[in-house]
Amino acid sequence: MAQVELIMPKMGESVAEATIIKWLKKEGEQIAEDEVVLEIATDKVDSEIPSTFAGILVKRLYNEGDIVQVGKAIAIISTSTEVGEQTLSDVPKAVETLIKTTPVLESKLPDNSIKEVSNIIEDIDAELSSTSGKFFSPLVRSIAKVENISDLELESIKGTGANGRVTKNDILAYIPKKGKPFANGSIKQSKEEIAKPETTAHVKPTVSLSNGDEIIEMDRMRRLIADHMVMSKQTSAHVTSFVEADVTNIVKWREKVKASFEKREGEKLTFTPIFIEALVRAIKDFPMINISLEGTKIIKRKNINIGMATALNTGNLIVPVIKNADTLNLIGLTKAVNDLANRARNGKLLPDDIQGGTYTITNVGSFGNIMGTPIINQPQVAIMAIGVIKKKPAVIETENGDLIGVRHFMYLSHSYDHRIIDGALGGKFVKRVADYLEQWDINREF
Repeated sequence: MAQVELIMPKMGESVAEATIIKWLKKEGEQIAEDEVVLEIATDKVDSEIPSTFAGILVKRLYNEGDIVQVGKAIAIISTSTEVGEQTLSDVPKAVETLIKTTPVLESKLPDNSIKEVSNIIEDIDAELSSTSGKFFSPLVRSIAKVENISDLELESIKGTGANGRVTKNDILAYIPKKGKPFANGSIKQSKEEIAKPETTAHVKPTVSLSNGDEIIEMDRMRRLIADHMVMSKQTSAHVTSFVEADVTNIVKWREKVKASFEKREGEKLTFTPIFIEALVRAIKDFPMINISLEGTKIIKRKNINIGMATALNTGNLIVPVIKNADTLNLIGLTKAVNDLANRARNGKLLPDDIQGGTYTITNVGSFGNIMGTPIINQPQVAIMAIGVIKKKPAVIETENGDLIGVRHFMYLSHSYDHRIIDGALGGKFVKRVADYLEQWDINREF
């Protein structure tokens, strides 16, 4: 009998951890290969984790409600399979991905046997450890390298992780202090710093309760959304540009064709796919909107994947993604929008449905709001809010002079990361989206 680890799989490129919702198997129970062992949740989607081996669940390494990092072992399974004889093709997907995407690991593999993987990992751990034996993860090492933090200075950082390990948050919190004199594992204060008055640490306000107040515990999704929003504001320098667009032609065109569109395509035609089509055209004109920022490196995205913020019945928000939106016509966008929105509201989204977005759109107009200042959906650098469409009196220029008429207007709000997108680009982009909406052909065929 051999014992193997059940690994927390990677659920998407930006997902680093997941919460265990429910164990479906008890310790000592028999498990079939591919049988579901537990349910987990990432920041948006619930999922099931099947066993990669047939055997007996020997030990559950985490409890329900625990947050587990991707790649960590979550259970021990006793199996009759000879693990040492397996080839790379038999490795659980998460381990296979780790090996194939880690050059230092793949280069050290003398053959395809998994038997030697543990020894190789120990070698790599030794390389990542400091002279004092303190372990630093590849991510922490990478951040230290980018920020020019020396090994000795890295040693001085107090870790809050398991066994005192330095976590990502620890090193990010340290960066503003880097370069200051230090010795014996602690930061020294200069005379000037000592002379400065102490700054008051941020203290969360105390909330007083009155008779009749009700305390409602945030659900798991709301807590994750809250953390994600605060992280985004702390990461990006948010700024928002606004443009008003005359969408009269779109309103009239949709009213004219929506019945025949639904009859022919079997889909309701909403404004969302029309807005996304204009957005995609503008992204093609300004590709430097379709980027991410990692340290000082700009990642220019090849694909245009549009996230569409969708309100759930619970009041929470989820952002399914239309992959390769630039390859779809209006009919294709309509089908994609309706499919994702329906599955989102019915809890049927898959993990891949919310991954890989490069730009996000949110329709605050659906709640009757004229505009909003949306928070960027990290690791993207921009997001657009669509306001409510309202009839307004407007000056209409004609060959015979100006006239006053009733037109349909809406506001576009474009929030972007001012670290990498200047006001000129951010403003031109949202104006281009408005231009495409205003230039809509009222005689367009679908």
